[in-house]
Amino acid sequence: MSLAIVTGGSRGLGFETARALKEQGHEVLLIAKDPERLAAVAAKLNCQFRAVDLADLAETRSVFTEVLQTFGAPQILVLAHGVMSEKMSKTLRTTNEEWRRVMAINLDSVFCAVNILGAAMAEARDGRIIVFSACLGRMSGPGNTGGLAPYRISKAGVNALVRNLAHETNHGTRGLLVDAVCPNHTRTDMGGPDAPLSVEEGADTAIWLATRDFDPSVDQTGFLWEEREVIPW
Repeated sequence: MSLAIVTGGSRGLGFETARALKEQGHEVLLIAKDPERLAAVAAKLNCQFRAVDLADLAETRSVFTEVLQTFGAPQILVLAHGVMSEKMSKTLRTTNEEWRRVMAINLDSVFCAVNILGAAMAEARDGRIIVFSACLGRMSGPGNTGGLAPYRISKAGVNALVRNLAHETNHGTRGLLVDAVCPNHTRTDMGGPDAPLSVEEGADTAIWLATRDFDPSVDQTGFLWEEREVIPW
């Protein structure tokens, strides 16, 4: 039985991804901020959990280190946590506090998780890392066209981190896959009740990436994916 760690696993896309992986027979460990909600969801899925404020990097590093020591390297790491920036957070209006809040959660904690857990996965030559990004983080298309600066730029950073790590680990030939996912506008707390996609639809590509067959001679890793297809970013 393989271990899957899912951040943001107490709600939305993270929960749906965790639920699907658990249903497929994986051992699941949930990570999220709210301990009461997290405990209730973990009981529902019959899985382990750890509560952590991912905006606190010292606490985040401590928890991920403890998780690695306790459970060993996961085979699947899905980083589904994230926050939206304030509506008026344009580059020239964003405060230091708002910039740091969004960057810490959306990008810095992703680095922290990959730096600790991903290193062990790479050493084991066995692992898939999937990071929920956003189409608003694309440099092309609907990407960095102004407004919501901390959010857009943090997600562009996620895309760059994924691509850089894929190069460093030789594009899957050493057993580690790393990819980013654009779930599109999904009915979550962030997306709102009127979004066009269900959480099942929004999580589908991440679940597929976490479990797909992979042949490094023909398949791709280190990209931004949308609806199971590579998209430019």
